[in-house]
Amino acid sequence: MNYRHAFHAGNFADVVKHIILTRILAYLMRKEAAFRVIDTHAGVGLYDLLGDEAGRTGEWREGIARLMAAELPEPVAGLVAPYLAAVAAQNPDGQLRHYPGSPFITRHMLRDQDRLMALELHPADAEALRENFAGDIQTRVTQLDGWAAIGTHLPPKEKRGLVLVDPPFEVKGEFERMTRALVKAHARWPGGTYAFWYPIKDPRDVQSYAKALGATSIAKILRLELTIRLPSTPPRLHGTGMVVVNPPFVLEEEMRTLLPILAGLLADEGRGRFHIEWIRGEG
Repeated sequence: MNYRHAFHAGNFADVVKHIILTRILAYLMRKEAAFRVIDTHAGVGLYDLLGDEAGRTGEWREGIARLMAAELPEPVAGLVAPYLAAVAAQNPDGQLRHYPGSPFITRHMLRDQDRLMALELHPADAEALRENFAGDIQTRVTQLDGWAAIGTHLPPKEKRGLVLVDPPFEVKGEFERMTRALVKAHARWPGGTYAFWYPIKDPRDVQSYAKALGATSIAKILRLELTIRLPSTPPRLHGTGMVVVNPPFVLEEEMRTLLPILAGLLADEGRGRFHIEWIRGEG
């Protein structure tokens, strides 16, 4: 499966993934101490929803467009406010045209003392990302294989922060790579927070991934998933998931508030479902 960011910008999976991202960042901001975000598969950072790629699929209309049009109850509205503010910042005229990827969402929330390291392997995407952050002293853009960076850039000097791993699933074996990457990264920086995104297409792949994570010695692994339709044959994308290691202690409760609302809002004809599970607890 190929999940290049540009074709799916602003879809239901982006909405869920980026809301989780903003909730993790909001928690990190509770302390004054600086933190660093390492985005291993950053993409180009900003997407034109009416451009060739996103315009061709139109998936954003059932994702971010639905969320922005919804009247959300409290406390849901407050929990998604940082995310929607990041989107609004890229659309100052109030018309939804541009969607910020994870680097732009992260950068929108950073304080003066915080830093972003954005990595992208594809040369053209890396150059576009570099141009998008030209002159930004808080953001370092590097053309680099994000998988390699996990072994060389940890721990960050701040000793606080998040590693966001959001691969495009262009090749087979990405679930296995994510498991190996977590074990390697956690050995270097056991106190860091890690967020691994994955598409839900074949439930067997997801269950194998969860089983592999459970077989590690790593504690505090939280699994968060939302599906918008039933599985199909042949398999097609029907859900989105994120594994968060060392999550904020409030994240589970926040997701139990958010995911039921998002499942109802983003799903096809009331078929939305969500799943929250501790793959491994404290130890």
